Amino acid sequence: MSDIATSPKTIALKPAAKAPRRTAKSGVGRLLAKAGLMPCVYLAALAVVLALALAGPAIAPFDPNAQTLLARLRPPVGFDRAMATHLLGTDELGRDVLSRTLSGLQLTMLIALAGSFISLLVGVAFGVVAGYFRGRLGAFLIAIVDVQMAVPFTLIALLTIAMLGNSLAVLISVIGLSGWEVYARVVRAQVLSVSRQPFIEASRAAGASHARILFRHILPNVTSPIIVIWTMTFSALILLESSLSFLGLGVQPPTATLGSMVGAGRDYLATAPWVALAPSLMIMVVSLLVLLIGDWLRDALDVKLK
Repeated sequence: MSDIATSPKTIALKPAAKAPRRTAKSGVGRLLAKAGLMPCVYLAALAVVLALALAGPAIAPFDPNAQTLLARLRPPVGFDRAMATHLLGTDELGRDVLSRTLSGLQLTMLIALAGSFISLLVGVAFGVVAGYFRGRLGAFLIAIVDVQMAVPFTLIALLTIAMLGNSLAVLISVIGLSGWEVYARVVRAQVLSVSRQPFIEASRAAGASHARILFRHILPNVTSPIIVIWTMTFSALILLESSLSFLGLGVQPPTATLGSMVGAGRDYLATAPWVALAPSLMIMVVSLLVLLIGDWLRDALDVKLK
């Protein structure tokens, strides 16, 4: 039997290549990592506004509804006759403008946030069903969308509030039914495109249910335009709530919203402009920040620009 000669040298084995480590960054994390300076500034500023909205009543120097007629229409600190205790002055009933602005910011953001999610849910549901099932059901749903787009929403809001009253729940519901048709049309177009992809046909052939296809395969592929539309809708709903409150159709006094404060201050623009100035600036800042962030997200999520 022949011996097999072996080399005395040991064979050095290369260590096995390590599997690529998965990063913990989510899609939002990757967006922030690629963001420039200005989007980060916008996000930081919006975070400050949200913090003020959450902590508004807690950090307000006065009760926003407390009336002191002897201190009515006092100007902000730095002006003649100013009282150091009222940083932004007082309104026509002697209420602290800063405290009411913080309280109004919280309620306005709450109404816009709740309304935007109602709009999102209704519009996405219409768009997904109309785009996926098509046929007569899809045509019927799109006809409802067309009717909603044709009728002026202000008229719908006036009629609804006149019949049901202007409570907070009614106001949120009315505002939530504004803008959902934009979601429906965009989502329907996206679903029509995605549902023709080969992986959807493969899922159908494998016996996947409609619910699984919709929630596992279609909805994740249409989230980018939904996020962008939501930012635009949120900003628009802030302006809509402010407009309805300005017209006296929003939350009733003494509860403060930014729009109602602007409406109350319009009679004093010549003599006490600070009453309407602070809430007007807050509406402008919040709407502008959300629009700028939405514009950044639109460009960041657009595959054609990558």
